[in-house]
Amino acid sequence: MNTEGPSHSDLSRRERQIMDILFRLGRAVATVVREELPGTPSLSTVRTQLRILEKKGYVRHEEEGLRYVYRPVTTRRAARRSALRHLVGTFFDGSAEQAVAALLGGEAKRLTEVELERIAQFVSDAKAAPRGPSRSAGGPCGDGPGRNDASDRD
Repeated sequence: MNTEGPSHSDLSRRERQIMDILFRLGRAVATVVREELPGTPSLSTVRTQLRILEKKGYVRHEEEGLRYVYRPVTTRRAARRSALRHLVGTFFDGSAEQAVAALLGGEAKRLTEVELERIAQFVSDAKAAPRGPSRSAGGPCGDGPGRNDASDRD
């Protein structure tokens, strides 16, 4: 386990779906998680998966009356970084440059002028940041420099 919490790659597809729900809602009981999941898993299956996620260190529960309320252990930002590292490592050979090029290649037409300006500022900030000897050409994965919108607040 790293300092940002468990790795995104340790999760099955269904576990990732459950974590997505918990990150979106902040906290939830098993019945709510079940209602939000695609398909029709049984409640006992969802409870079992929540217990597994708790054992793996992704969620913890609090007792409220007779109910267990589950919430993520890590912040949304840490989970985002782990997922992005996994995505870049798996599909882009660890190259942030290739990932950005792929994203902008197909999606650039859909970006607003404000979004393009923000991306340009991220690049400018990254160029101005001091470089360490261990930094690879692909650079780190994660949120852009100076990013501080409401979706990052945990």
